[in-house]
Amino acid sequence: MTNILKLALPLFGLLFPLTGSAQKKYRSGEMDLRIEQREESRVAVGFSAFSLDNHFVWCGSAIRAVEDGNYYLFYSAMDAGADCPPFVDAWVLGSKIGIAVSDSPYGGYKQLDICCNQDGYRPDSSAWDAQMVHNPHIQRFGGKYYLYYIGARDPGASARVKGKLSRRDRIQQSLTIGVMCFNTIQDFLEGKVTCNEKPLLLPRTRVKPDNVLEPSPEGTAMKPDNLIMVNPSVVYRPSDKKYLLYFKGNVYDPHWRGIHGVALADNPEGPFTVQDDYVFDFETEDGRKLNAEDPFVWYHHKDACFYAVFKDFTGSFTKGKPGLAIMKSKDGIHWELPEHSLFMDKRIKLKNGGWIDVDRLERPQLLLDENDEPIVLYAACAITPVNAKKDGSSFNIQIPIVRVTKDGN
Repeated sequence: MTNILKLALPLFGLLFPLTGSAQKKYRSGEMDLRIEQREESRVAVGFSAFSLDNHFVWCGSAIRAVEDGNYYLFYSAMDAGADCPPFVDAWVLGSKIGIAVSDSPYGGYKQLDICCNQDGYRPDSSAWDAQMVHNPHIQRFGGKYYLYYIGARDPGASARVKGKLSRRDRIQQSLTIGVMCFNTIQDFLEGKVTCNEKPLLLPRTRVKPDNVLEPSPEGTAMKPDNLIMVNPSVVYRPSDKKYLLYFKGNVYDPHWRGIHGVALADNPEGPFTVQDDYVFDFETEDGRKLNAEDPFVWYHHKDACFYAVFKDFTGSFTKGKPGLAIMKSKDGIHWELPEHSLFMDKRIKLKNGGWIDVDRLERPQLLLDENDEPIVLYAACAITPVNAKKDGSSFNIQIPIVRVTKDGN
């Protein structure tokens, strides 16, 4: 397999060898934004960023609707304000899923509705996903839309716990993946969805030294779906007509680290069977495990290859600064880092030619063209550190991916 994807700013340098030696190169496009100062935070405002008044916005997965040709952005949002939890708690305690629309894939999204968990932080245990919904990932398979997401509810103070857990931690340790199925975007807006009555999957192991909800018996061998299942990404594998659902679990060895696994199904709504394989699993020369998060996986038919873009916490995957990195795989199970594994560092290019460094650039989702090549990168973004804030200073950013011509333009 000769295909690699290479990124180095200022070029967004995706390299697709289509005939063995011919390559197509891309760069990150300019974003139509202005930066505003709001109290202690800097925020992006304009065509290339989607935000919502009095809310944090996170995640963001877009699709072009076949029924009307418009582009729809599914995003996470949390109520923000002085009386609300800070961001680090808000997403767990009451994340909602909303939808916005644009006639352009590159931005200009306008709010339509908050469709899931409209009551936000209000305690609710009426369904498995009643307290929070997050990480939307939209796909279309076989003439139907599938919105994969994560959800949770508080199992209650009487739940079996080894050690001590706050309400926030009980909810966090209950996170798992579900899917909503619908025929049209209008059906979704009207609540005409199926498949979401129960989770797609539940963690098979709950191994943690202490402070753990419903712990597995002592000596249980840990699986990749340990404690939680979050960050869904789903792709179709043509070789055997299987649907692959990627997810992140948690381990503590001794400190927290994200691990990844994959589940297989014959249909996009499942049932999915979790494999024992660890995926996206790399270590340094001295044996230290690397920490990844937020994979977006797609299959490129001409290259006969899977690619995954993901968050690199420390720059260990790219041997550089933290940002977004890329891997490749022939079968979707066994992954390798290309020679140039940097996909994008944490900078955005403005229309006036300037660059802005950002503190958070996460949950990457790509919009692909008919040839499986990316045309827009959607990412959750915050310019300044956001965890402790209550001011709603996060947004989704839409980064154009522009083909570079032979003369370099």
